[in-house]
Amino acid sequence: MESKSEKVVFGASIVVPSVLELTKHPISKLPLRYERDDQDPPIVFNGDSELSVPVVDLHRLAIGDFAAAEMEKLHSACKEWGFFQIINHEVPASLVNEFRMEIGSFFNLPYEEKKLLWQSRENQEGFGQLCVVSEDQKLDWSDMFYILIRPPNLRKPHLFHNLPPKLREALESYTTEVQKLAMIILNHLAEALKMDGEEMRELFRDGVQSMRMNYYPPCPEPDKAIGFSAHSDANALTILLQLNETEGLQIRKDGRWVSVKPIPNAFVVNIGNIIEIVSNGVYKSIEHRVTSNCSKERLSVATFHSPNLSLELGPAKSVVGPHNPPKFRTVPLVKYFKGYFAKKVEGKSYLDQIRMQTNEVSCS
Repeated sequence: MESKSEKVVFGASIVVPSVLELTKHPISKLPLRYERDDQDPPIVFNGDSELSVPVVDLHRLAIGDFAAAEMEKLHSACKEWGFFQIINHEVPASLVNEFRMEIGSFFNLPYEEKKLLWQSRENQEGFGQLCVVSEDQKLDWSDMFYILIRPPNLRKPHLFHNLPPKLREALESYTTEVQKLAMIILNHLAEALKMDGEEMRELFRDGVQSMRMNYYPPCPEPDKAIGFSAHSDANALTILLQLNETEGLQIRKDGRWVSVKPIPNAFVVNIGNIIEIVSNGVYKSIEHRVTSNCSKERLSVATFHSPNLSLELGPAKSVVGPHNPPKFRTVPLVKYFKGYFAKKVEGKSYLDQIRMQTNEVSCS
């Protein structure tokens, strides 16, 4: 019998031109469809060091003398920032470097080869942009390649089989290691939340892993464009590899945009909407965006981790109680994803739709 996960299509996106191809011919003016007066200006707060994304040392979380302090740092980062950088993660540097090289080559494939891996109107996987729902919608100044990886029955054979062999091999090894890292982090989050660890593990058993590779070309008028629109992630946990040292990722902290500066050999980890729901609002999914740059390209890879598709999504049973009632409704996970991807990317607006109103009474 065909499973629910085999039937699901998370969403579709209108096929759009390649920004990289646009930039292969010198242009001095931004095409009209990429002018974004709907986004905040690219102003970054560069004040004191207190406004820098926390750094969590995974080794210290496992060492008795340091574990409590490092756990408190992780807990605070998830509550106050929704973002942290993680070091000493044990994903082999040689694998990361190999994967980095293959992605750079992948985006530089001839256009005719990339067209074989382009999105279709029926499915958002492949080269293109996500959540483009109308022909007049403004576009981001970037190209991406989006692909579902786990569980294996979600994979699209025409995409996986047409990936360059070296990239496919590196991707398999890299995503296996990052999957292990995600589960280690999720177990630590359960402990910090005083959540039943088995409940967390059950949520993510045979969970969904997907990947978005991002290429941000230099932009002729960066003050008018946005590399990636402000949004919060639909998934539970995102592990981001910044492939070069070009800055661009920003998070909204206390009403101001703060730059996330790349740290060598670190991953940027952020809380997605699903963990905000599971934690009953204790942890926050934070709006973030990517700005454009006039002279440098930027590459990154985001790996997304989400629960098993057969489950319902709601606050964890071991977190809520008489003194901590549910703040979010419980919905089928497939319905949640379809709702998210049916709209254009727009802050945290979708999460707000499943937040319980003050006049709602929970029966859970």
